[in-house]
Amino acid sequence: MKERKNKMDKIAVLIPCYNEEKTIGKVVRDFKEVLPESTIYVYDNNSSDKTSEIAKAEGAVVRYEYQQGKGNVIRRMFREIDAECYIMTDGDDTYPAEFAREMCDKVLERNVDMVVGDRLSSTYFEENKRPFHNFGNSLVRASINTIFKSDIKDIMTGYRAFSYNFVKTFPVLSKGFEIETEMTIHTVDKNMFCENVIIDYRDRPEGSESKLNTYSDGFKVLKTIVRLFKNYKPFAFFSLLALLLFVISAAFFIPVLVNFFQTGTVEKIPTVIVCGITMLAAIISFFSGLVLDTIKQKNRQDFELSLHQSSDRYKDLQNK
Repeated sequence: MKERKNKMDKIAVLIPCYNEEKTIGKVVRDFKEVLPESTIYVYDNNSSDKTSEIAKAEGAVVRYEYQQGKGNVIRRMFREIDAECYIMTDGDDTYPAEFAREMCDKVLERNVDMVVGDRLSSTYFEENKRPFHNFGNSLVRASINTIFKSDIKDIMTGYRAFSYNFVKTFPVLSKGFEIETEMTIHTVDKNMFCENVIIDYRDRPEGSESKLNTYSDGFKVLKTIVRLFKNYKPFAFFSLLALLLFVISAAFFIPVLVNFFQTGTVEKIPTVIVCGITMLAAIISFFSGLVLDTIKQKNRQDFELSLHQSSDRYKDLQNK
């Protein structure tokens, strides 16, 4: 498949890959069959096998990202490709292509910004043989939907559809598999239009190995949730921190105060000093949250302006 220079694709299928020679050929064929009008892009992330050769032979546009990590690959894809609708999937053949048409239609006909391929409401827990992955997905979903007051059915799915405006205004900061969590929180925080499509999920075929490390990548995802909670809801984050510091300070200071009323003397001067410093930290934390929340509101206004600019560029590309 030849690359199309300086022209917008109707549908771009984005497939980040690392050592997926056993499955990439079938994935490309399946998406070509379901979306014959699409351009299929395979981004090879330092594979040591024949992933890129097989993808080229099947007619995909193959490009390379040499910075290791799925987040780095997604950043490159979003930067380089212009399309009316984007489908993101994995190269391991765990996401059936037959749901891609429904996901694309939501973007192209209903102006949805992000369509989530929801595994968790169908076959994921039966097909996935890794119990910690199941627990982790449920924990992340519950945490984010509680913190951000949302109803996203599958936070960490790698099967999604995007609008042009989403792709060109999403700041990719994560380097690895925590990128999906970042996408979800960005969508909720910026009030972008999001819908779910229930999809079937199948486990990796025999001989295909997952690149996701249950423990290290799971810890990165949890760390990302905390970081994004701080960045996207600074007043809530720093208010909770201020409350924690206040409680600690009060818990140690009250016995000293009671003893002072009983004896008229302060016997634990170091405790009083530490309590005072902790209380001061609580006050600073609270007002830091206020200041950062004001900055966040300004950033939200700037984001809305960037959406207008993105929409204007989208119209220009369509008219070429």
